[in-house]
Amino acid sequence: MSAVTGADLREAAEEMTRVLLPHRDHDWSVPAGSLSWSCWTTAAHVAHDLLAYAGQVTGRPDDGYLPYDLRVSPDASPAQVLTVVRACAGLLAAAVDAAPPDTRAWHWGPCDPAGFAAMGVAETLLHTHDITLGLAVAWQPPQRLSALVLRRLFPDAPAGAAPEVLLWMTGRGELPGRARRTSWSWRAAVD
Repeated sequence: MSAVTGADLREAAEEMTRVLLPHRDHDWSVPAGSLSWSCWTTAAHVAHDLLAYAGQVTGRPDDGYLPYDLRVSPDASPAQVLTVVRACAGLLAAAVDAAPPDTRAWHWGPCDPAGFAAMGVAETLLHTHDITLGLAVAWQPPQRLSALVLRRLFPDAPAGAAPEVLLWMTGRGELPGRARRTSWSWRAAVD
C-alpha cells in the first residue's frame, strides 16, 4: 500500500483550483451541496483543516488539537480563498514530507503523517465535490486520489470505482444495492 504524501496533497489542491477557479464569479453564498455551509465557507473550511493538520504533524500533540484557528478574511474573493487553500495544502505537504514516518500526533488517537495527508486529500476532494454541487458544476473526484484515500481511511470500503465508493462512504452518493449512508467516520489513527 502506498502512503499518501505531500505531492498528493498538492495535487488535490491544484485539482480543487482547476475545477473551481473558472467559476469564481458565481454566487459562492449558495449552500455547498447538502451542507448548510455556503460554498465560500466550505472552501475556507478546507483551508482551516489543512492548516490544523499541519500544526498537528509539526507540533505532535498527543491529547488533542492545538488551540489555534485559521481566519480567512470575510472580504476574500473565491479566488483568494482558493489561494489560501493551496497555501495551507503546501504547509501540510511540507510538514508531512519532513516528518519521519513514525511521527505520531493526535487525531482521535495517534495518527501518522500519511494519515494526516490522507485526511487532507479527503477534505479537499469531498468539499470540492460539495462546492461543485452548489455551483452546478459537473465533477467527480479523481480516481487515483480517491483510491489512496479509501485505502488509508476506509479499509472496509466495498469494491467499485474509487470516486463513487468514496462519495458513498461519506454519505454523498449512491452505490447500487447499498443503502445511502447517513453517518460515517474514517480511521486515521494507527497503532
